[in-house]
Amino acid sequence: MAASRYTVSDVMTHTAVAIGRDASYKEIVELMYTWKVSAVPVLEGEGRVVGVVSEADLLPKEEFRADGPAPGRGVEEASKADAVLAEELMSSPAVTVHPDATLAEAARIMARRQVKRLPVVNRLGMLEGVVSRSDLLKVFLRPDEELGEEIRSAVFAGLPVPDRVDFDVLDGVVTLRGPLRNRALLPLLVRAVRAVEGVVDVRVEFT
Repeated sequence: MAASRYTVSDVMTHTAVAIGRDASYKEIVELMYTWKVSAVPVLEGEGRVVGVVSEADLLPKEEFRADGPAPGRGVEEASKADAVLAEELMSSPAVTVHPDATLAEAARIMARRQVKRLPVVNRLGMLEGVVSRSDLLKVFLRPDEELGEEIRSAVFAGLPVPDRVDFDVLDGVVTLRGPLRNRALLPLLVRAVRAVEGVVDVRVEFT
């Protein structure tokens, strides 16, 4: 039995704050401040995501308030400094993720594209929610007892682990201990335990 895999749909915020193309600069700032978010998806039609307005898209207006962009700065930044509507401010196409993506996949997208939040869209591009960096960390709130139950039922039951090998979990850190003569099993066991969502680290005390 394989360890369960949490997906984006398990941790995302289903009620997402969003705007239309004609939302004004001030409306966007007020919305972000009220809802304590760093970015909002831009929708058209019945909810298709066409872009995202983030704090980074809004800052050029303040950055270049006194002077225009310095030589070497992009045309895009200059245009955003003059923008007043969401369709002028948004980054498009939007960087999104599907609800069935794993948390690792979502984390890689955030790191690679340097964003803090991702609109979650279905196969048609319709908004279903938003996932943030803090959402991805929710799995580390799983109780030690819950982690232990999954390790025993999923990992230990799926590998030829000797009966005398046991483990404990403290603050998400799993310690494997006991006699293990088959050393080839060790990397498999460690990898399988580490794959359980919410495990912080794996330590080995085999004899």
